[in-house]
Formats: sequence, C-alpha cells, structure tokens
Amino acid sequence: MIVLDEHILGADLHDAIAHWYPGQVTDITQLRTGSLIKDDAVPTLLRAARRPTFVTINVEDFWRRVTPHLRFCIVCLVLPSSRAEQIPGCLRRLFAHELFRTQKLRLGKIVRVTPHHMQYYSTDSWAVQEVE
Repeated sequence: MIVLDEHILGADLHDAIAHWYPGQVTDITQLRTGSLIKDDAVPTLLRAARRPTFVTINVEDFWRRVTPHLRFCIVCLVLPSSRAEQIPGCLRRLFAHELFRTQKLRLGKIVRVTPHHMQYYSTDSWAVQEVE
C-alpha cells in the first residue's frame, strides 16, 4: 500500500502510480476520515495500516524526526510541490533498487530521495546509510 501525504494530494498522482504499482494507492486522509491529521499522528496511523509506504515531500517534518518502525516505511522526496509530477518516477526508481524492491524490504526504513541520490536509516540503525 502506498499512502500519499496531504501535501501532494492535488497533484493527481493516484492514477500515475496505480498505472505501474500493483498494490493499493491511497492518501493519508483516508486512514482517518473526517479529521485533520497532524504530522505527529502519521506514524500512529501508519502502524495501524497494512504494510504502508508513506510518501511525502514534507522532508523537514519526517526525515530524522520519525522513529523507524517495522510496520511502515516513509519515503521523503526532496522535491518542491511544483515538481510533484516527478513523484511516480522517483518512486519507481526507488522501488527498482534491491534494498526497496518489496514491501517487506522497505518496512522499518525512513528513506530520503533526491534527484541524485538516496539514503535511509532504519530500525536496525539510526546511522544514515547512503544508497548506490
């Protein structure tokens, strides 16, 4: 399951991702309908979902601020909202990497993706690992 952050909801990404991703694509507001979801509530909602990969461009509030958990993955994309149409391609590139190819491999990791590189920390180690 891919869960999109509210910051990228207006970018019409559901269909672009669902075109190649075989699982469910939803947004964070669907995990708790009818209420405002603050950033600090996101990990709790993700733990209650079934193996979600949460995708956000709100890097400052998630990268190195959220404790990794084996029930979810968070992908922080370093992109301005004006380039949100690049999100599906960035996800495909990430999911093609051997460390992130499956849900099982992604769980427990917080990933930061820039146009030029990827890095992550995990439940195994809070030390940031560079991905080649």
